[in-house]
Amino acid sequence: MSFNTESAKDLLVFLGKSLLSLLEALLFYVIPKQRKNVAGEIVLITGSGSGLGRLLALQFARLGSVLVLWDVNKEANGETCRMAREAGATRVHAYTCDCSQKEDVYRVADQVKKEVGDVSILINNAGIVTGKKFLDCPDDLMEKSLDVNFKAHLWTYKAFLPAMMANNHGHLVCIASSAGLIGVNGLADYCASKFAAIGFAESMFVELFALDQKGIKTTIVCPFFIKTGMFEGCTTKCPTLLPILDSEYAVRKIVDAILQEKVYLYMPKFLYITMFLKSILPIKTGLLLGKYMGVFHVMDGFSGHKKKV
Repeated sequence: MSFNTESAKDLLVFLGKSLLSLLEALLFYVIPKQRKNVAGEIVLITGSGSGLGRLLALQFARLGSVLVLWDVNKEANGETCRMAREAGATRVHAYTCDCSQKEDVYRVADQVKKEVGDVSILINNAGIVTGKKFLDCPDDLMEKSLDVNFKAHLWTYKAFLPAMMANNHGHLVCIASSAGLIGVNGLADYCASKFAAIGFAESMFVELFALDQKGIKTTIVCPFFIKTGMFEGCTTKCPTLLPILDSEYAVRKIVDAILQEKVYLYMPKFLYITMFLKSILPIKTGLLLGKYMGVFHVMDGFSGHKKKV
């Protein structure tokens, strides 16, 4: 194939836009991007009855958002609703929803659309962890992990994405995990569900870009363990590089990433280095590094808590 004028033009346009995108990224690294205003935006948070979901609800309440809270635990979700109102939210709507059940997701989603309106910020936060070695984990618990941690994302996107596309306005937030980037001993089913959630969120980000839906943003959050009780008993041998994250700090970083419309947020920052090392180090060297840092034993003391989502 000859390199004609049209091909040369396409190459120059590509190189020019690529250079501009790199300069833009460098600029925003030095000067943080202006945060968007989410006052009045309808924000749906799954798993809002406790932990990270509750803290996210309180942050968006302070920002003036309309809150839609989903949790399977009606009493806990009601408490989040009360706390959100005290934090300044004027419109808060709590719904009991089992995110592991597709029919329940669709049913409650229809209620939300009729009673509140079109969701413009969707935060898939609900999650469970079994904390068992693969052969010790009952089939029903593994299926539950996939249903809550991954499949629920499919159904919520199906329910709320069409309105976002019609308005060319929205924000899709995937609360994933560092366990969706690197396999962890004792978390096989959890890792599988989080790898799937990240892959789905990335694919939808690319699909929306290809469809020229530039008004719909995506944020994918991959934190190390957070002090919410979900990973109670887990430890880290290298707290300087891989600390167990304070929940208030994690939520501030997540909300900040949403407001700045960042696509990826890894916490702590050492995870960015980890992902780079994973791609270049020989596998034996990587395993030796993991052993030195104690990552094969982070789940040894796991006790967790019984949380319904």
